[in-house]
Amino acid sequence: MTTVQLEYIVAVDTYRSFVIAAEKCFVTQPTLSMQIQKLEDELGIKLFDRSKLPVVPTEIGIAVIAQSRIILKENARIREIIADQKKEIQGNLKVGIIPTLAPYLLPRILTGFMKKYPKVKLEIWEYPTEQIIQQLKQELLDCGLLATPLHNPHLEEHPLFYESFVVYTSKTNPLFDKKVIRADELELKDVWLLNEGHCMRNQVLNICKDKFTMGEHKNLEYNTGSVETLKRMVDLNEGYTILPELSLQDLTTRQLNMVRYFKAPEPVREISLVTHRHFIKQALIEAFKKEILMHVPEKTKVQKNKKVIEIS
Repeated sequence: MTTVQLEYIVAVDTYRSFVIAAEKCFVTQPTLSMQIQKLEDELGIKLFDRSKLPVVPTEIGIAVIAQSRIILKENARIREIIADQKKEIQGNLKVGIIPTLAPYLLPRILTGFMKKYPKVKLEIWEYPTEQIIQQLKQELLDCGLLATPLHNPHLEEHPLFYESFVVYTSKTNPLFDKKVIRADELELKDVWLLNEGHCMRNQVLNICKDKFTMGEHKNLEYNTGSVETLKRMVDLNEGYTILPELSLQDLTTRQLNMVRYFKAPEPVREISLVTHRHFIKQALIEAFKKEILMHVPEKTKVQKNKKVIEIS
């Protein structure tokens, strides 16, 4: 039994395909299949039911693969111990981040992080929340930057900061004449929303759940996954939208005049660095976390007078 064989069976379990698993392990499919067959012969069991598509592990295979994941993690910790002894931050870090956060946070941190840690390779993907959660559970990502709480027992959340929601309103909307906004002053028929699948859409609806009734709507239903598009819709049309505060950094003076804050306690989204419950690469993830905290406003690091909005 070798760690390579264990890596192969974990890959097949993750991707439920011998062909894709071989591609991800950078070997030919016959090589991967032969090594898994050798392991099955040595153990005297079948790890996978090959008659089904996608491939699924057998009952005993599920237990063996679960233990293999633990062995591979502990094996990786040896390298961590050595790197820690050498005071080196190195290796690959695979990060998932939600699209409503990525363009406003990543440009602040990436250049500085890569200069500080030249031996680190960052791999970053923008995914919706559910896709990041799934990939964290499958250990295809090392960590995710998400709005929380997720209430997922398989994941560990490390809160970083609390980002205020703000109202961005056209001059023709009654909200423009107010200095601060109460949630009960919002009208669903006037709001521009992200489309289904974005956690921020749910948060916006949760801010106003006591006032909104889903029967109300515009004559136009516009589906977008872009915060920038929401801004443009307000700029060129009537109505308002609700934005995360970090998205205000590049607004013009005219656009900043269209921003209104909520009355305390302000609705906020809790942004956390999320990992698998049994995560590795602790030193690398901690370095990434510290870099983020260096580049977000100090006021976002405290929760006082703020109300965290659920994402469900």
